[in-house]
Amino acid sequence: MSFRANQTAEAQPATRATALIITAIEGIEGLAAELASRLRLTIEVASSRATALRLLSRRGYSVVILDQILADSDQDGAERIWKGAGLAVPLQINFALAGSARVEREIRGALERREREKQLATAAAAAALDEELKNAITGFLLESQLALAEKGIPPAIEHRLRTLATMADLLRERLQPT
Repeated sequence: MSFRANQTAEAQPATRATALIITAIEGIEGLAAELASRLRLTIEVASSRATALRLLSRRGYSVVILDQILADSDQDGAERIWKGAGLAVPLQINFALAGSARVEREIRGALERREREKQLATAAAAAALDEELKNAITGFLLESQLALAEKGIPPAIEHRLRTLATMADLLRERLQPT
Protein backbone atom coordinates (compact mmCIF):
# COMPACT_ATOMS: atom_id res chain seq x y z
CA MET A 1 0.00 0.00 0.00
CA SER A 2 1.37 3.41 -0.95
CA PHE A 3 0.70 6.85 0.52
CA ARG A 4 1.67 10.19 -1.05
CA ALA A 5 1.39 13.73 0.18
CA ASN A 6 -1.02 15.86 -1.83
CA GLN A 7 0.91 18.54 -3.66
CA THR A 8 0.41 20.67 -6.72
CA ALA A 9 2.56 20.00 -9.76
CA GLU A 10 4.69 23.09 -9.10
CA ALA A 11 5.42 22.10 -5.51
CA GLN A 12 6.55 18.54 -6.27
CA PRO A 13 10.29 17.97 -6.17
CA ALA A 14 12.01 16.36 -9.15
CA THR A 15 12.79 13.23 -7.15
CA ARG A 16 10.46 12.47 -4.30
CA ALA A 17 11.84 10.81 -1.18
CA THR A 18 10.36 7.38 -0.57
CA ALA A 19 10.07 5.28 2.55
CA LEU A 20 9.16 1.67 3.18
CA ILE A 21 7.58 0.77 6.52
CA ILE A 22 7.74 -2.92 7.38
CA THR A 23 5.37 -3.93 10.19
CA ALA A 24 2.48 -6.26 10.85
CA ILE A 25 0.79 -3.82 13.24
CA GLU A 26 -2.87 -3.19 12.44
CA GLY A 27 -3.78 0.34 11.45
CA ILE A 28 -0.30 1.41 10.35
CA GLU A 29 -1.84 2.79 7.16
CA GLY A 30 -3.24 5.77 9.08
CA LEU A 31 0.18 6.61 10.49
CA ALA A 32 1.76 6.12 7.06
CA ALA A 33 -0.73 8.52 5.43
CA GLU A 34 -0.17 11.08 8.19
CA LEU A 35 3.62 10.83 7.86
CA ALA A 36 3.46 11.03 4.07
CA SER A 37 1.51 14.25 4.33
CA ARG A 38 3.65 15.86 7.05
CA LEU A 39 7.02 14.80 5.61
CA ARG A 40 6.02 15.25 1.96
CA LEU A 41 7.21 11.83 0.88
CA THR A 42 5.83 8.63 -0.56
CA ILE A 43 5.43 5.84 1.97
CA GLU A 44 4.79 2.21 1.14
CA VAL A 45 3.81 -0.36 3.76
CA ALA A 46 4.77 -4.03 3.79
CA SER A 47 3.15 -6.29 6.36
CA SER A 48 5.56 -9.20 5.91
CA ARG A 49 9.19 -9.93 5.15
CA ALA A 50 8.26 -11.49 1.79
CA THR A 51 6.33 -8.40 0.72
CA ALA A 52 9.16 -6.14 1.90
CA LEU A 53 11.78 -8.10 -0.05
CA ARG A 54 9.60 -8.01 -3.17
CA LEU A 55 9.16 -4.22 -2.88
CA LEU A 56 12.88 -3.71 -2.18
CA SER A 57 13.78 -5.67 -5.31
CA ARG A 58 11.53 -3.46 -7.45
CA ARG A 59 12.72 0.00 -6.42
CA GLY A 60 15.09 1.99 -4.27
CA TYR A 61 13.97 3.77 -1.12
CA SER A 62 15.37 6.75 0.75
CA VAL A 63 14.63 5.15 4.12
CA VAL A 64 13.50 1.68 5.24
CA ILE A 65 11.80 1.42 8.63
CA LEU A 66 11.61 -2.07 10.13
CA ASP A 67 9.43 -2.78 13.14
CA GLN A 68 11.61 -3.81 16.09
CA ILE A 69 9.22 -6.66 16.92
CA LEU A 70 9.66 -8.17 13.43
CA ALA A 71 13.43 -7.71 13.61
CA ASP A 72 13.64 -9.43 17.01
CA SER A 73 11.38 -12.32 16.02
CA ASP A 74 13.13 -13.03 12.70
CA GLN A 75 16.76 -11.90 12.80
CA ASP A 76 17.70 -13.70 9.57
CA GLY A 77 14.76 -12.07 7.81
CA ALA A 78 15.77 -8.66 9.18
CA GLU A 79 19.29 -9.20 7.85
CA ARG A 80 17.90 -10.05 4.40
CA ILE A 81 15.79 -6.89 4.50
CA TRP A 82 18.81 -4.73 5.42
CA LYS A 83 20.85 -6.28 2.60
CA GLY A 84 18.00 -5.63 0.16
CA ALA A 85 17.61 -2.04 1.32
CA GLY A 86 20.60 -0.92 -0.76
CA LEU A 87 21.42 2.75 -0.20
CA ALA A 88 18.34 3.42 1.93
CA VAL A 89 18.91 4.66 5.46
CA PRO A 90 17.91 1.79 7.77
CA LEU A 91 15.73 2.52 10.81
CA GLN A 92 14.48 0.07 13.40
CA ILE A 93 11.54 1.33 15.46
CA ASN A 94 9.19 -0.32 17.93
CA PHE A 95 5.86 0.90 16.53
CA ALA A 96 4.02 -0.52 19.55
CA LEU A 97 5.85 1.92 21.85
CA ALA A 98 6.79 4.87 19.62
CA GLY A 99 4.31 7.62 18.97
CA SER A 100 3.81 9.27 15.62
CA ALA A 101 5.90 12.29 16.68
CA ARG A 102 8.91 10.08 17.45
CA VAL A 103 8.53 8.13 14.20
CA GLU A 104 8.33 11.43 12.32
CA ARG A 105 11.50 12.73 14.06
CA GLU A 106 13.38 9.52 13.28
CA ILE A 107 12.39 9.58 9.60
CA ARG A 108 13.13 13.30 9.27
CA GLY A 109 16.55 12.79 10.88
CA ALA A 110 17.31 9.83 8.62
CA LEU A 111 16.39 11.82 5.51
CA GLU A 112 18.54 14.75 6.65
CA ARG A 113 21.50 12.39 7.31
CA ARG A 114 21.03 10.84 3.90
CA GLU A 115 21.03 14.27 2.22
CA ARG A 116 24.20 15.33 4.10
CA GLU A 117 25.94 12.08 3.16
CA LYS A 118 24.89 12.53 -0.46
CA GLN A 119 26.28 16.08 -0.51
CA LEU A 120 29.55 14.94 1.06
CA ALA A 121 29.87 12.08 -1.42
CA THR A 122 29.21 14.44 -4.33
CA ALA A 123 31.81 16.90 -3.06
CA ALA A 124 34.36 14.10 -2.58
CA ALA A 125 33.72 12.76 -6.09
CA ALA A 126 34.06 16.25 -7.58
CA ALA A 127 37.33 16.82 -5.70
CA ALA A 128 38.70 13.47 -6.86
CA LEU A 129 37.73 14.19 -10.47
CA ASP A 130 39.26 17.67 -10.23
CA GLU A 131 42.51 16.19 -8.93
CA GLU A 132 42.60 13.58 -11.70
CA LEU A 133 42.04 16.25 -14.36
CA LYS A 134 44.77 18.45 -12.92
CA ASN A 135 47.20 15.52 -12.83
CA ALA A 136 46.40 14.58 -16.44
CA ILE A 137 46.82 18.17 -17.63
CA THR A 138 50.12 18.48 -15.76
CA GLY A 139 51.26 15.30 -17.50
CA PHE A 140 50.27 16.72 -20.92
CA LEU A 141 52.15 19.93 -20.19
CA LEU A 142 55.27 18.14 -18.99
CA GLU A 143 55.36 15.67 -21.88
CA SER A 144 54.75 18.35 -24.51
CA GLN A 145 57.46 20.58 -23.02
CA LEU A 146 59.90 17.65 -22.90
CA ALA A 147 59.09 16.80 -26.52
CA LEU A 148 59.61 20.44 -27.53
CA ALA A 149 63.05 20.38 -25.87
CA GLU A 150 64.16 17.60 -28.25
CA LYS A 151 66.42 18.57 -31.15
CA GLY A 152 65.50 18.05 -34.76
CA ILE A 153 61.71 18.14 -34.39
CA PRO A 154 59.99 18.71 -37.75
CA PRO A 155 58.26 22.11 -37.85
CA ALA A 156 54.76 20.62 -38.29
CA ILE A 157 55.21 18.41 -35.21
CA GLU A 158 56.68 21.31 -33.23
CA HIS A 159 53.63 23.43 -34.10
CA ARG A 160 51.28 20.66 -32.93
CA LEU A 161 53.21 20.19 -29.69
CA ARG A 162 53.07 23.94 -28.99
CA THR A 163 49.32 23.92 -29.68
CA LEU A 164 48.90 20.97 -27.30
CA ALA A 165 51.00 22.72 -24.62
CA THR A 166 48.97 25.92 -25.02
CA MET A 167 45.66 24.05 -24.76
CA ALA A 168 46.82 22.15 -21.66
CA ASP A 169 48.02 25.38 -20.05
CA LEU A 170 44.65 27.06 -20.74
CA LEU A 171 42.81 24.09 -19.21
CA ARG A 172 45.06 24.18 -16.15
CA GLU A 173 44.32 27.89 -15.69
CA ARG A 174 40.57 27.31 -16.00
CA LEU A 175 40.69 24.58 -13.35
CA GLN A 176 42.52 26.77 -10.84
CA PRO A 177 40.26 27.90 -7.98
CA THR A 178 39.09 31.47 -8.38
